[in-house]
Amino acid sequence: MGRSAHRSGAESDRGVVMEQIRVLLVDDHKIMRDGLQSLLEQSGEITVIAQAASGQEAIRLFHELQPDLTIMDLTMPEMSGIEATRRIVAEQPEARVLALSMVMEQDCVLECLKAGAKGYLVKDCAADELLQAVCTVHKGGSYLCSRATTLVVHGMQAGRESEPSSCLTEREQEVLQLLADGFNTKEIAFKLEISTKTVETQRAAIMKKLDLYSIAELTKYALQQGLTDLNLPGKTL
Repeated sequence: MGRSAHRSGAESDRGVVMEQIRVLLVDDHKIMRDGLQSLLEQSGEITVIAQAASGQEAIRLFHELQPDLTIMDLTMPEMSGIEATRRIVAEQPEARVLALSMVMEQDCVLECLKAGAKGYLVKDCAADELLQAVCTVHKGGSYLCSRATTLVVHGMQAGRESEPSSCLTEREQEVLQLLADGFNTKEIAFKLEISTKTVETQRAAIMKKLDLYSIAELTKYALQQGLTDLNLPGKTL
């Protein structure tokens, strides 16, 4: 995102200052925000740079501070966390949003992911799982708790019945095939002679159209559609 690095005073054994994960916390309950901030900062790897009590405030602070990651509550008055996530991602497609909610319903999980969230956790998760999710999403991955995964799989199966591969453009099918074949974003951009930004945009469009939110799921789908095979070195599911 072009942010300047914010670093902690903690040093590694080699004396190198460790870079902190800069987090924006969004929840309409102050006691929840304060508890999460204390928990996250105890890890030594995370700094909460701001708290927001509403979706509108979250959007404003995101724009001003450009955090590495936003932890987003979903059920807030006036503007839901899903809508706030949608607007943040519209402003910054590479934004990393981790949903943290008491709601565990299929429609809510799927809508949140469609809005651009990179992860979904229920609020009664263990502290270790929250920290793992933050680190995973910060590194560019996706994280779903086990209950959310089950709901996404069910939604994916239903969506697959109504979303055939013909809904993808020819270029999107090319990107899907290369993703399934194990190529990364830079390699795909080189092969197709397009920018990495275009690859990321098309990957997001593919995931949205197919309701598939991981490379493993995309690979399985590509296999089912005959867009790739398992006769490639290093191919795993």
